[in-house]
Amino acid sequence: MDFHRITAPNQMDYNRDSKEGKAAQATEERLDSGLDSLKEEEYQAVAAELVRLRLECEPRPQQASAPGELPGWWSQTTEEGDTLLHLAIIHEAKDYIMTMINLSRNTDFLNTQNDLRQTPLHLAVITNQPDVCLSLLTSGCDITLVDNRGDTALHIACRHGNLHCFSVITQNCHPEQLHTAMASCNYNGQNCLHLASVHGFLSLVENLLDLGAHINAKEQHNGRGALHLAVDQQNLSLVKLLLHKGADPNLLTSGGYTPYHLTYGLDNSDLRNELHQLTRPDLRELPDSESEDSEAEEEQQSEEEEEVGYDDIQWNGH
Repeated sequence: MDFHRITAPNQMDYNRDSKEGKAAQATEERLDSGLDSLKEEEYQAVAAELVRLRLECEPRPQQASAPGELPGWWSQTTEEGDTLLHLAIIHEAKDYIMTMINLSRNTDFLNTQNDLRQTPLHLAVITNQPDVCLSLLTSGCDITLVDNRGDTALHIACRHGNLHCFSVITQNCHPEQLHTAMASCNYNGQNCLHLASVHGFLSLVENLLDLGAHINAKEQHNGRGALHLAVDQQNLSLVKLLLHKGADPNLLTSGGYTPYHLTYGLDNSDLRNELHQLTRPDLRELPDSESEDSEAEEEQQSEEEEEVGYDDIQWNGH
């Protein structure tokens, strides 16, 4: 690289009074690099040093690994268990991301989990990088792996309403893996449809159902379906969408409650009207609670004991 000194004319207009002219001159002197005061050999020495620094900063070509030998950067991790690919995705360093993915196609490295059990695909969804999701999927990553909350990358997309990453994942993975990811429940007992319903993402709910998600699947903790969750959120649009798609209005939770039961105590009459006619008449009244049943049994038992009326004198025979 050849360096040449070029004297650039001053482009600024200092056509002001004498006081302003002095200030401008002082500013110009303060910003002077001092290169014009160097001798020619000194200037060339500075230029050569700049060239050397530039060359040292340029990345060197990576040496190919021997057959059967793993690249050294595959095993490098942080204290949190993040690989270089994890870090590149977190910092959105696109060039490094794509290079590492291309060098790791169809290998377990793409599915490496950090201490939070997050794969690169989890982090790509969290950081909203659909292009990275696509590259990982076409390179053979596994979408069924779960993090320390039991969430797949698809669960995370449904929780945060990330339609772009959701679309990339569902359109570029194996159908078997897709159905496994949609049906699996995280450690809170919720699947992808439950998460999308809780947060009211109608587009995601509709897409999940079109992809084959089970509309009446129940949460594992309390047995609520997506329709129950929509009523809980008082989301009339979602309730109508689920009913149109075939949700069962008579589905019972673990406690025996229909979606209509959850409208009791709500001021939303539209919800009640929407569900009233679709709910079986025998399932419209609230079921008796366990406490009421136990109180009734105790009262009946005490009444029976009073009716016996034991007589100590007759019992002892004198």
